[in-house]
Amino acid sequence: MPEQHLTGNFINGHWETTNQTRTNRNPADVSDVLGEVAESTAADVTRAIDAAAAAQPSWEQVGPIDRAELVAGLADGLRSRRDEVAAVITREQGKRLGEANGEVDRAIAITTFLVGEGRRLNGLTVPAEEPRTMAWTFRKPLGVVGLVTPWNFPLAIPVWKVVPALVGGCTAVLKPSPLTPLTAALLVDILDQAGIPSGVLNLVQGDREPGEALVDDARVAGISFTGSLPVGQAINVAGAPRLLRTQLELGGKNAVVICHDADLDEATKAIVHGAYGQSGQRCSATSRVVVDRRVHDALVDRVVAEVSRMRVGPGTAPWSDIGPVVNEDRRRACLAAIDRARAEGAEVRCGGRAATVTVDGRELDGHYVEPTVITGVAGDSELAQEEIFGPVLAVIASDGFDESVEIANSVRYGMSATVFTQDPSTIFDGLQRLEAGMLHVNRPGVGAYAHLPHLGTKASQLGPAECSPDTWEFFTELRTACLRW
Repeated sequence: MPEQHLTGNFINGHWETTNQTRTNRNPADVSDVLGEVAESTAADVTRAIDAAAAAQPSWEQVGPIDRAELVAGLADGLRSRRDEVAAVITREQGKRLGEANGEVDRAIAITTFLVGEGRRLNGLTVPAEEPRTMAWTFRKPLGVVGLVTPWNFPLAIPVWKVVPALVGGCTAVLKPSPLTPLTAALLVDILDQAGIPSGVLNLVQGDREPGEALVDDARVAGISFTGSLPVGQAINVAGAPRLLRTQLELGGKNAVVICHDADLDEATKAIVHGAYGQSGQRCSATSRVVVDRRVHDALVDRVVAEVSRMRVGPGTAPWSDIGPVVNEDRRRACLAAIDRARAEGAEVRCGGRAATVTVDGRELDGHYVEPTVITGVAGDSELAQEEIFGPVLAVIASDGFDESVEIANSVRYGMSATVFTQDPSTIFDGLQRLEAGMLHVNRPGVGAYAHLPHLGTKASQLGPAECSPDTWEFFTELRTACLRW
């Protein structure tokens, strides 16, 4: 795709530029400029919705099997352009190249599964109460949808919204994070090359103004959003007067509960992976460890030893164990949270500062934070309650399993929770009592399968789940029919 296309919007099958732009920089080294990217206005969004609304009737008539066949080209395109896409993810988001390749793999798996669902957009045939009568259910596309996606998974999350939207018969306007516009442009370009008709999928770059314009337009039947709780709440409030359908994934403050009988070596591996993978920037990241006092010190010693060995560096460096956070605002937020925890009496056992990274004798101007472990954290403190979204782990001591569950459930979020124990009774007790949508036992608390629902409870989720057949509850409407003969 010509380089200039990567800077613009994609509306009604054409790449466009805008009068206003913003600079896209590499968080590992801000002197590396990827380009100037479109900053869309409400008028741009209106034109994108015009295109989607015009394309909706004919796209719906294509039928789910043929729609899925077209969308299947995304998986082929991602395989053939894997190196290009992974390199862009690393360069504009900052995650390590291995993590970026893993995200491409996940996007392919999600696409493959949801394309297969095109043959299973089923209804039910049910008994009728009268003779010579049939009764059944079937699904119809919701209509034009707005897809608002974050920067932490700039490929996978747009894929798990775009693919079911298109297979389900919706037309869409995708508005990605302004921090990762290039990855979204590559996704749209691959689908365009696969033959998706003009107007079916549109892309508008930018920040708040285009997002608000999507929510405000009455022709948009649904908004699928992944991001912060305050923005999700604002979307829900703004759309409520017109009964806007929403699918909102809104973050987490996830706990790993370590019981006195846990395998501490396995627990340590899972904690380090969950807390520091992708620099802690995922909604399911392990941000709290709630550990029985009987094994507290032994676990902390293991975790600190592993984290202290981690090397901070750019995602392209083979020796890097953890990349930068996405921008300077995120770095400052992480460091400020660490400073407030210190002031409240918690102990920083390792990390706790901005990291200095030197490559080939040059100090990089990047957004680096040392991977941090903090102990002595009170369960009701800010660090234990609020999402940090960075490589900062809070360790909270408990007096047994009952108190651990109480602490784990004390936050307003409920995305992911994990239990490490060897006792079957405790396993099933935890699965019943922990307030989280995605539960894990004796494994990391991150990661999800393409065919399992991605969801949370409490303030982590509103509306149908994603990444599974449950997503059709958002992108389609259920109808009933009764026929007398």
